[in-house]
Amino acid sequence: MVDHVGPYHAGDYIFRAGEPFDSIAAVRAGMVKTFVDDSLGNEQVLGFSLPGEVIGLNAIHGSRYPCNAAALDTVHLCRISFPRISMLASRMPGLQAKLFSLLSAEIGKAAMLAANYRTEERMAAFLLDISSRYARRGFSANRFNLTMTRTEIANYLRMAPETASRVLRRLSDEEVIAVKQREILLLQPERLALMAAIDDA
Repeated sequence: MVDHVGPYHAGDYIFRAGEPFDSIAAVRAGMVKTFVDDSLGNEQVLGFSLPGEVIGLNAIHGSRYPCNAAALDTVHLCRISFPRISMLASRMPGLQAKLFSLLSAEIGKAAMLAANYRTEERMAAFLLDISSRYARRGFSANRFNLTMTRTEIANYLRMAPETASRVLRRLSDEEVIAVKQREILLLQPERLALMAAIDDA
């Protein structure tokens, strides 16, 4: 039921918008960017998937992938046949509950972007989200690399690249975070939680 595929290299497409949907995939290694192109050909970033996370769930409804997925670095995947996992889920309540949980998480991410948060709140929430996702996979919650570019982060957070750089610089100047190229060190995660207006629990 599971095929191990890869490596995909930075810039390689994993699937393209409009292609028939037949499988979801779990990221084994690397980071994946999902995005769409608007009517003018401009890219709109939808999200970033880390090792252990699943891509392709938003294709279930229309039976075609509604977006593109591309590797940001060297990516390996476990590709899972969706018809077969659906058949199993109908007989295994635990698996069905896990699929519902994954879908719920996708909806939650979209809701955060749709809300009218200030730029600082969005950046703080983004950094804390990446932190918690790495922590759930056994990595450091306070020191991690952002494989994506600043422009891609800004695109995802719906702000200008200059604004994203300015917010990160201000957080660094205030010693809330430390930035070394693509490495981020969270010095005061509790302050980030207050800025994001969320409970750090």
